Formats: sequence, C-alpha cells, structure tokens
Amino acid sequence: MSKVLIVAGDSRGPADRLLEAIAQSDPVTEVNICGVSELYSGAIADGGAIVCPLTLDLPSDLVFLGQDVFRFCANVAAARDRVGQKLQVPVGEGNFWLPVVLTAKGPLYAEAIAAASDKLSGEVSYSLPLHLSDVWRQQLYELAFRLLVNLLNAPPATYLMQFGFVGDRICFDRLWPFPAAPAIASVGVQVPDLFVCHWYCLTNKPIYDLQISSAVV
Repeated sequence: MSKVLIVAGDSRGPADRLLEAIAQSDPVTEVNICGVSELYSGAIADGGAIVCPLTLDLPSDLVFLGQDVFRFCANVAAARDRVGQKLQVPVGEGNFWLPVVLTAKGPLYAEAIAAASDKLSGEVSYSLPLHLSDVWRQQLYELAFRLLVNLLNAPPATYLMQFGFVGDRICFDRLWPFPAAPAIASVGVQVPDLFVCHWYCLTNKPIYDLQISSAVV
C-alpha cells in the first residue's frame, strides 16, 4: 500500500480536495495531511511517502519532486525578473489564473479562473470558465509553455499561472506549482477536476482531455 503526505498551507481547502481526489482514485492509498509547523518541528517524517506540498513555505531539507520549481515560485520578485528578462513579457499583478495540467506527454490547458470579492464580507471566491478571446488564449498558452517547458523544465503536475493584462498583452504575475485555492472552482465543474489531475500527474496516470460540465456551459 502506497503512502502520501499532503503538506497543507494556511487554508485546508485544497488539502481536503486533494485528499478526496486520491481517495476516489486510489482508495487503498494511505493519506496523511500535516501542517508546515509539524514539518519544521520534526513531528512529521515522510517515511518514504509521496510528498505533495500545497504550500511554498517548506523546510529547505524536504525532499520531493519539483523542489527547484517550488524555489522559483516562492521568490515572486525574482521569478518576475527572470520571466520578464528571459521570456520578454510584461510582469505585474493579476487576479486571473490559467490552470496547466502538465502531463508526461505535454500540457493540457484548462479554462481560466477569475476571482471576485464579496462587497459585504470581503471574502474572495473563484469561478470558471473565464471566457477569453482566441487571441488571449493563444498568448496564455504560449507563455505557459515557454515558462513550464522551456524555462523551468517542470515535472508533471497541475500548475496555476497567475496573470493580468497590460494593454493588449498578458501580464505575468506568478506561478503556483500545485492546485492552490483558485483550483477549488474546478470541483464539480471540470472533469477531471484540477486536484484529480494533480494526483494523476504525480502518479503518471494518463489524462486525455479536460471538459467543462454541460450544466455549466
């Protein structure tokens, strides 16, 4: 029986969704969720488990697939500088995300996600699909491919490329190397959802297509 250790961030939402995805796909897999503080204190040891971090705040000695990409993502300012210089694209802040399911055979691009704040509570919610023109889509897909494949040589996983707009061009904000909070918008809307996709990528299971539920379109 295989073991999985999910390292949760400040919000347990993504960790719980990944736990559900693993349980549905591989019900005999033993899954544990821990917080970052438990790792730093030494209270948790991976014990040969597949480590699935859902946060960028990680001990430097934690060994897992994609460590170099996580380091790149954790330093947002340096990541923006490198992307701006190497890929020659505008950089800055944005409130949109392009999910990229990077399989062993190449990337699958999911529908973009948008954020909205409730005026009364101030709470942020996420929704998809964000309808974009073909021109915007092609710019996003090209940037994501150059970033993940050419620049980072990233391993299979589900990534969220955060972006905005500068005039008629895409503006790169940052990269999340796991299905962060915005990915929750895909649950019940996209098949397979982004958490299932992440697990499939980590375990080298094939993903042939990403579809939006007909009830949503």
